Amino acid sequence: MFKFKTPSQKTRDVMSEVAKGNVEKDYEKSASDKIKELTSHEEVKITSSGNNSIFIALSAVEGDIIIPDQGGWHGFKQIAKFLNKNIVTLKTDLGLINTDYLDDLKVSENSALIFTSFAGYAAEQDTKTITRYCRNNNMISIEDASAGVGDANLGRFSDIVLASTGSPKLINVGSGGFIASDNPEIFKKTSLPQKLSKTSQIVCSGIDSELDNVKRNLEVTLNATDYLKKYIQNTLHADKRGVNVIIPHEDAKSIAWDLKKRLTTDKSGFITTCPNYNRVKEKAIAIEIKNLDYSYLEKKCLDKIIEELKTSNLQ
Repeated sequence: MFKFKTPSQKTRDVMSEVAKGNVEKDYEKSASDKIKELTSHEEVKITSSGNNSIFIALSAVEGDIIIPDQGGWHGFKQIAKFLNKNIVTLKTDLGLINTDYLDDLKVSENSALIFTSFAGYAAEQDTKTITRYCRNNNMISIEDASAGVGDANLGRFSDIVLASTGSPKLINVGSGGFIASDNPEIFKKTSLPQKLSKTSQIVCSGIDSELDNVKRNLEVTLNATDYLKKYIQNTLHADKRGVNVIIPHEDAKSIAWDLKKRLTTDKSGFITTCPNYNRVKEKAIAIEIKNLDYSYLEKKCLDKIIEELKTSNLQ
């Protein structure tokens, strides 16, 4: 049995002490300062959830909201609809954004492109190229860096960077999120949703603690998925970094059902199926390495996954 990812013991201890009222440190400021350093953005707000961070970001957009046709987060479309924004769907290469496709779109001025650092969690986006295109074409770039914060190539170039810190995200607290930008107008325009999404010092203390290891935890996860991709054939985006592994298969549903019986965890599972907007819109099995406790990302555990995939004729 594998172990599902939980906040570190240090994080749980800190949150417990804050809940008891034993700590007077301003954890919101401390966490915000660490996020500023990681994202290279000067303005940071801690929020009550990743979706609330998205709500704040999209509330600040005057034009259209451009969302990828797959490999994003279903909250992009749901929140844009709720805000009565005009939604423009961008064709992608199985979630990966190709700026040539942006040339084909007709959008209003001051529109925004919202995307995830990793397409479907499986493949690193070329954020430098994407954000450069947006800047040159009067578009706002909004990056959901829930799975990419802490990396030198991710969460640093977009106009707005946001993330969830819920379970089982990279910053794993169980709730909360953040939004960061160098543009103070983003925050001036959205004072009401910011007030509605304010969170507690308890959650802030957890975020502050988890941020101390976020770079290492991301590296461990990326290395684990890279290891799996070396031994699993026919994975999507095999040459890209990611935090899960997606394997196309016509019989994905029944194979995933069987794998879930043999690759169990102490809580929620780590095998999901596609089509799924949050992953890819074709039949596939996703091995959600990002869901596993870091102690289970060692070679012997990864070899167990590979062995079970062989049994299922996926390798």
